[in-house]
Amino acid sequence: MSPNPASVDAPVSELDNLRWQQLESRLPGTSFVYGVTTTGVVCSPGCPSRLPRRENVRFYEDIRGALQAGFRPCKRCRPLDKVGRDLGALLARVCRNLEGYVVSGADAAIADVASDAGMAEATLLRHFRSVTGLTPTEYLAAIRQCRLYPALAKQGSVLQAATEAGYGSASHFYQDAPRLTGMPPAKHRKGGKGEQLTFALASTELGELAVAASSQGVCWIALGEDPGVLLDEFQDHFRHATLLPPNDAFNQQIAAVCQLVQHPEQPVTLPLDIRGTVFQRQVWQALQAIPVGMTLDYQQLAERIGRPTAARAVARACASNVLAVAVPCHRIIRRDGGLSGYRWGVERKAWLLAREKAAPEGN
Repeated sequence: MSPNPASVDAPVSELDNLRWQQLESRLPGTSFVYGVTTTGVVCSPGCPSRLPRRENVRFYEDIRGALQAGFRPCKRCRPLDKVGRDLGALLARVCRNLEGYVVSGADAAIADVASDAGMAEATLLRHFRSVTGLTPTEYLAAIRQCRLYPALAKQGSVLQAATEAGYGSASHFYQDAPRLTGMPPAKHRKGGKGEQLTFALASTELGELAVAASSQGVCWIALGEDPGVLLDEFQDHFRHATLLPPNDAFNQQIAAVCQLVQHPEQPVTLPLDIRGTVFQRQVWQALQAIPVGMTLDYQQLAERIGRPTAARAVARACASNVLAVAVPCHRIIRRDGGLSGYRWGVERKAWLLAREKAAPEGN
């Protein structure tokens, strides 16, 4: 007969003593779970079951740790259901707190944010990323980015725009701005005038290919039949940019893009300059996480980012993707299994999916 999970005596900490006191008071709002070694179940505080003996209780930061230790969910308090509901509300509150830091211009200490949420910093990081697709630090940067664009357009100076966007200091702003926007902030204030992009066209099995890159990485991948149409579309999107001729580094990038288009089952190793709103970046990161050979519908993708009611917004974010194949929106299909629209043509989408499906496992 196998021993009960976590049946070995564990050292008792001050935190465990505090949690036991909370457990005795049956407070349902506490953020930990506890396992009972004699029954092998994990419960949430406030469980209607009889309180176990202190020596038979093991405390865990979250249910994941308890499950890994061998406990199974209690059928009375159903901790998995509770964690799902409570976690969503808790992370929503964390997001509001982070947004408050941005509005006030104060520096956010993630350790303090985690403490306010009643979590260890590593636990907050794991849960936050699983729901939003971003780390708390990335979420802060993305919120500032969304505020930055309109501020740069209307303010008389870059520093005034940085202050309005929520940067507590000019040094933080100038450190973040090129990484987030792909161009120096003064150029954004002038509507992007002066941004330098390297651009080229190439031919592939899927038709003509247009690729552009900033100093941060590849920022545009498009497919089509007519090179002139591809160039016009690119120039309309980046109408204030200055186009540079290809150099050796860019030639290597466009060769890698061509290889990716021909073999979409291969991992993406290109540096990418991904530009978008917080929500768009969540969707695009979720697209990048879809394994080769798998497809989802918009509803499933919305559920993956923790927005089950936002399927239409997810569809719009997919349609706004400007990095063909590298951000694999071709892996999204209709709920009935049919091919939905694709910015670069449904025939190309079918070809990419067939190529990925035929790829040997492990690619």
